[in-house]
Amino acid sequence: MNHFKKYPKTVYTFGDEVSSNLFSDISVYSDMIDQVRNAVGTYQDYYIQSGERPDQVSQKLYDTPEYHWTFMLMNPKLRECGWPLSEREVYKKAQRDYYHKVVTTKTSLQDKFKVGQTVTGLSSGAVGEIGYRILDNGQIWFDNTIGNFIPGETATSIYRPDGNVAAITQSIVIESVEDQYNALHHYENSAGEWVDVDPAVGNTANYTEITYLENLRRANDDLKNIKVIRTGQIDVLAESFYEAINGWRKILKNIILNLLY
Repeated sequence: MNHFKKYPKTVYTFGDEVSSNLFSDISVYSDMIDQVRNAVGTYQDYYIQSGERPDQVSQKLYDTPEYHWTFMLMNPKLRECGWPLSEREVYKKAQRDYYHKVVTTKTSLQDKFKVGQTVTGLSSGAVGEIGYRILDNGQIWFDNTIGNFIPGETATSIYRPDGNVAAITQSIVIESVEDQYNALHHYENSAGEWVDVDPAVGNTANYTEITYLENLRRANDDLKNIKVIRTGQIDVLAESFYEAINGWRKILKNIILNLLY
C-alpha cells in the first residue's frame, strides 16, 4: 500500500530468517492524530454500512481509496477491535466463538454439577461433561455432548466426594437447551441497564433477555459510528501526519549517534 511506503524504515528479521530486511516501521505513531480527533472542526461523523470496506468508505468520502488508514487512526475502537463485520460475519463469529451447548436449570448449582462431572439425561439418554458453569444464570456449558438433552427432563450426575467411597447421585431439572450463541448473556431493564435475575425464580419482571449473539451484534454495531476527517482537510492533515512520523527518523538517528559517540 502507498500509505506504508511513506513510513520510516527499520531493520527487521522475520521469523527464523537469518538475514534482516528493511521494512516500514508501522509502530511509529504521532500524537497529532489525537489532537486532530479532539478538534471538532476537523472531523465529521460517519456510519459504516454493513459490508463496507475501509477503501470503499475512503473512495466515497475522498474520491480515492488511499485514505482508508485514517479511519483506524481517528478511531481507537477500530484499532482495538478491528473493522466492523457484516451481519453474516457476525453470525459466523458467534457460532465459532460461542460453540458450547448450554443447559439452563432453576435448580441451585451451588453444591452440585461441578466442572468435570458427567451429566446424563434420564429421558434423552444424552451425555455431556461439564466444561463451565454460570451460577447467576443457572447455566451449565458442555464442550461436547453425545445425543441431545431435552427441556423438562431430569438430568443426573454421579459425584464422589474426596475420602468418601460412596457415590452420590445428584439431579436437576433442565429448563432449556440452547446453542451458546442463542443462550442468555445477561438481562436488561427498560433503561438498558444490566440486572440480576434469580435463576431459581426466572424472569418474572419482564426484563429483556440479551443473547450472546445479540451482545456481539451490538458491540459490532457500536464500531460503525466513527469519526472521519472532513473532505476539505484530508489532504493537508494526511501530509502533516507523514511529516510528523518521519520526524522520528531524525530523532532516532540523533539518539543513536549520541550513544555511539
